[in-house]
Amino acid sequence: MLQDARIVAGFTGAGISTESGIPDFRSPGSPWMRNKPIPFQLFLRDPKARREAWRRKFTMDDLYRGARPSAGHVGFASLVASGRMPAVITQNIDGLHQEAGLAEDQVIELHGNGTFAKCLSCGRRHELDWVRYHFERDDDPPECMVCGGILKSATISFGQAMPEEPMRRAQRLTAVCDLFLVAGSSLVVFPAAAFPAFAKENGARLVIVNREPTPLDTAADLTIHAEIGEVFSKFIA
Repeated sequence: MLQDARIVAGFTGAGISTESGIPDFRSPGSPWMRNKPIPFQLFLRDPKARREAWRRKFTMDDLYRGARPSAGHVGFASLVASGRMPAVITQNIDGLHQEAGLAEDQVIELHGNGTFAKCLSCGRRHELDWVRYHFERDDDPPECMVCGGILKSATISFGQAMPEEPMRRAQRLTAVCDLFLVAGSSLVVFPAAAFPAFAKENGARLVIVNREPTPLDTAADLTIHAEIGEVFSKFIA
């Protein structure tokens, strides 16, 4: 099936990164449940909420510091390098697809990127080491070094609008692919989870690799319930 595809759309979720040591948001006992992201509107209006959001952010960063790309990430990078997969659509915020060798424009990040911060006013990128230094020194998150605006991790929080350009790019890729390959997603978080269903309705074949069943298993042309790294190591060079 993979060998016959002309254009493959990759789609990844948390499961591809749990094999790198990054915890899943919804698993029982997940540290994410003790350090939940602060809702966007609360973050905007309350300085105390912003301080707590950064505290939780750095606590989680410390938990998976040193995480490296899994065999699944390397497998997707191999597919992109082959020329059959223009880009990977991901729900993840960890930057591990880029660490596996993909260029920034080969990763479509639907939920943003947690490896840096952005100013909510001017959009200026700020590195986390700089933010953390000032946060820990002053016990308060710093403001934008350019315009004095609010800094936030470059992720999409609950209540925050989805990023327009990544959504458009994901829609375009989904519309033209003839194979949609899902790895490590429960396919329950919308609007991201709508992409594989759209691809299938548009005539593409749908392959799902995930440890647990998903709502789209019965619609898929092939479903594999297994560890992602184990699967990809067998058929990706």
